[in-house]
Amino acid sequence: MIPVKNDIETACKQVWAFAHRTPVLQSTLLNDLAGCEVFFKCENLQKMGAFKMRGALNAIGNLSDAHKKAGVVTHSSGNFGQAVALAAKNLGVTAYIVMPKNAPEVKKNAVKAYDGIITECESTLAARESTSQRIKEETGATFLHPSNDIDVILGNATSGVELLQDHPDLDVLMTPVGGGGLVAGTALAAHYFGKDCKVIGGEPFNADDAYRSLQSGKIETNETTDTIADGLRTHLGDKNFPIIKELVSEIIRVEEQEIIDALQLIWERMKIVIEPSCAVPFAALLREKDRFKNKKVGIILSGGNIDVKNLPF
Repeated sequence: MIPVKNDIETACKQVWAFAHRTPVLQSTLLNDLAGCEVFFKCENLQKMGAFKMRGALNAIGNLSDAHKKAGVVTHSSGNFGQAVALAAKNLGVTAYIVMPKNAPEVKKNAVKAYDGIITECESTLAARESTSQRIKEETGATFLHPSNDIDVILGNATSGVELLQDHPDLDVLMTPVGGGGLVAGTALAAHYFGKDCKVIGGEPFNADDAYRSLQSGKIETNETTDTIADGLRTHLGDKNFPIIKELVSEIIRVEEQEIIDALQLIWERMKIVIEPSCAVPFAALLREKDRFKNKKVGIILSGGNIDVKNLPF
């Protein structure tokens, strides 16, 4: 069932109490290059550096007092773990974060800085899930999924709502597609707050499960995930896919070099730090730019958590 407009309005009140209202930036040079007006919603400047803060705030904020007292648990090698830890800290809730042993130390340190309690496990999905389940059973903590949770999706929608409040006449909204939580939330925002605003996802050819899912009408998975867009190596879920199937117009796939080129353009021309996953929708726009000629296009810049010592350009 598709959430109703009031669900998003309630999420906005909850999220806006703690999250940044991120800026919307433009570049004349990038507009000229794309042949359209592009409005970049800078979630890379959100608290903890990504849109995922919004979903975590909404999901934790919606828990009962008893559930808040027991805490929350999630498994993550990066952004969502940081988001849950920081959101929980803001709301006075204990956060248990399961992280693979080979997760970057910088990400572990960020979770610790937000008072998240880390439990390390083997770097397999099965290990993550079993460790999370054990903590859930031992503590009574509520498990939060980074993308396949309606409260998380509604929290994610608040970014698109803000963008449409600032620019209500957008023709298109674009996001990267990984687990599906951002594109589903953005589609809800466009559906209820836009004016005939289409939502289009960007996805690497090397991890194109969402593209294939829209083609087949059922959730597909990836046999390989060999893409620089490390945040997009997961697949859709049963909570977000019905929203995507109904409200997302299409998904445009891009090559690895196109992602790197788009990443470099934004770094060089806009002077902001974004991660590779973040560059995918802009790469998709440039790949198919004739279709967007003279349109007004909003792009959610999903995050800026990148290892600056290991840039691809």
